[in-house]
Amino acid sequence: MRCPLFLYLYKKQTAPRTGGASANRKQVCICTHLALSLGYVSEENIAAEYRSFEMPDIRQLPTLLQQTPDLCGFNVTIPHKQNILPFLDEISEEARVIGAVNCVKVSHPNGQPYLVGYNTDMYGFRKALLEFIPAAISKALILGNGGAAKAVRYALHSLNMEVSIVSRTPRQADEIGYAALPDLITGYPLIVNTTPLGTWPDTSEFPPLPYELLTAGHYLFDLVYNPETTTFMQKGRAAGAHACNGYAMWLGQAEKNWEIWKKK
Repeated sequence: MRCPLFLYLYKKQTAPRTGGASANRKQVCICTHLALSLGYVSEENIAAEYRSFEMPDIRQLPTLLQQTPDLCGFNVTIPHKQNILPFLDEISEEARVIGAVNCVKVSHPNGQPYLVGYNTDMYGFRKALLEFIPAAISKALILGNGGAAKAVRYALHSLNMEVSIVSRTPRQADEIGYAALPDLITGYPLIVNTTPLGTWPDTSEFPPLPYELLTAGHYLFDLVYNPETTTFMQKGRAAGAHACNGYAMWLGQAEKNWEIWKKK
């Protein structure tokens, strides 16, 4: 009897001609995430096969499903977290509100693939956060406004937190610019970095915060987990703040993925 098959779908990033740091950083994130996922399957002694599959165009998905009839589920990463939505037969309420899917369960109720999408980033973040911060925290800043920020915002709202988004180009009512932080940062004890700043190999980069205003009452959560300690975390700790990386979030997400996939 063959082990159930799971895939990690990604799009290889091509470095732009002018520099290429952003694309290189994305590819490093993908490789690290995949390595951790393979490690989780191995360490947990899960009787399953987990493979990577480069998918430049999400329109290849129907062909992939035809070619892999034993596929039981898959993870997706940027840029497929949003453009996979039209290919799904069903989507969880959390994923619908967030507007992004990173976990898909595949079943064959009538001999044809039936795809249900979930967002496990939210579960992983919430679980890791509750193990990191005291219960009294009620206000948070999210650095960045991409797909990861949407999952983080959903999780924070589920904890009844007041949330503001910090963006280089604020456009929405709940978004503010970095220039406003000196007047606001003392009132937001939780700061979550959802940007890729500081990811290996560009480890010297960090969000432009007024770190000198941080105190022991601040908690910095960095979604980056490679390197283990980012410059964002280092600068926060130097000011007396608490800081953690995104490894626990990834672990919680992986646990939720497997819970979804093995459910009958």
